[in-house]
Amino acid sequence: MESTLTPPRQKRNIAIWFFGALGGILWGYDTGVISGALLFIHQDIPMTPLIEGFVVSGLLLGAMIGAGASGKLSDRLGRKKLILGGAIIFIIGTIGAALAVNAPMLIAFRLVIGIGVGIVSVVVPMYLSELAPKHIRGGLSSLMQLMVTTGIFIAGVTDLALTEVGGWRWMIGLGVIPAIILFFGLMTQPESPRWLLGSHRHDQEALATLVNLRGNDQAAQDEMAEIQQSIRKEEENKQPLRLTDLVTPRLRPLLVVGILLVFFQNFGGINTIIYYAPTLLTNIGFTSQGAILANVAITLVNLLMTLPAIRLIDRVGRRPLLIGGAIGMCFGMLLLGVTTVAGLTSGTGAVVVTLIGVTIFIASFAISWGPVQWVLLPELFPQRIRAGAMSICTTLNWLFNLTVAVLFPTLLAQFGAGPNFLFFALTTFLAFLFAWKLLPETKGRSLEEIEQELVFQDDSVSAGSAEASR
Repeated sequence: MESTLTPPRQKRNIAIWFFGALGGILWGYDTGVISGALLFIHQDIPMTPLIEGFVVSGLLLGAMIGAGASGKLSDRLGRKKLILGGAIIFIIGTIGAALAVNAPMLIAFRLVIGIGVGIVSVVVPMYLSELAPKHIRGGLSSLMQLMVTTGIFIAGVTDLALTEVGGWRWMIGLGVIPAIILFFGLMTQPESPRWLLGSHRHDQEALATLVNLRGNDQAAQDEMAEIQQSIRKEEENKQPLRLTDLVTPRLRPLLVVGILLVFFQNFGGINTIIYYAPTLLTNIGFTSQGAILANVAITLVNLLMTLPAIRLIDRVGRRPLLIGGAIGMCFGMLLLGVTTVAGLTSGTGAVVVTLIGVTIFIASFAISWGPVQWVLLPELFPQRIRAGAMSICTTLNWLFNLTVAVLFPTLLAQFGAGPNFLFFALTTFLAFLFAWKLLPETKGRSLEEIEQELVFQDDSVSAGSAEASR
């Protein structure tokens, strides 16, 4: 007998999506807050430019470690337990960084925070994707990126509020609040039904979770049957999928797509804006307070432009958003690069052009490459190796992020802002070509349907490319 979706079930679903994506606030806050805190940390802890780079990149190195370990751990422990573990790591790292008395201690605890960020960046998108119904999976999975941008915005507002007193310890330490909310909130939420079924120990729990999620007994049973059929088909395969199969001709194209997706997201220039916007703005005449205020406006644009992406990703599709976003990002970086190379680096004109270029770039990124990456990555890979493949791609994501964060200050000092902006314009143009030529479209299909098309058909890759070209 079918049942309708009652208000209590709707409330439970909202709680699942909210607490599931809350890790994104932690991720966004801890990566964004450092841009303002760097202006004041040196008052208590002497730092050279190199040490500043280590303070920023310590989190990114930790994120690589956390992401690299998350694949096997999430398959062994489950998605929910690992996110809870990430929340505990966040709490320990945040308190330690806020109380740091020297640079090594600050860097070490920033690395601990990064481990939590790495865990969240792998497991939360996978958790949301595996719980979401296929017709709105993109929008619900995009909640992760919305939470990330919300965290970055909150970090900017916090930096601004504490600027006059230079309260960098409070800037960092307040990140413990969402970590505590995440831990206690997620304890009340279900485990991924796909992980439960894949473990072959929790079929009844998986069915109960699907009934609560879908509000319809028959729909839940049908989805459970589809998941079980996919798992059974994989296990009956004479050559069951292993993570090492990602380098075989059958799965290598999917791995290449995943790697290029995270490469272009990071080397498009977004990290230079998130980490170093206040520094760039002070270089063209902003005061510290003015730079942080402008940075708050930039983070607000980042947040607001993520909202239409949540609606568009399941209507327009993943691929068109990435194509359009790359064009806008390229234009923004070209505007910044050309005007800077032409010598417009100070005065009112420089301020206006810089803010326009950064706003165009941020808006284009927020509606496309920001959310779409975290929706598309878990859709690309089959259930049996999804966690491991996500771990590989996300570890590379943080490696690319780390590379940009470490190299940009040196390249900025060596060549100036203009050539760097033009380099990012080139990479965003290449990102446009990648999205146009190579990317498959996955909207409106279940994870099992995507797996069937991209993995188990002999012409899987050509089928995905054909679909993308339509």
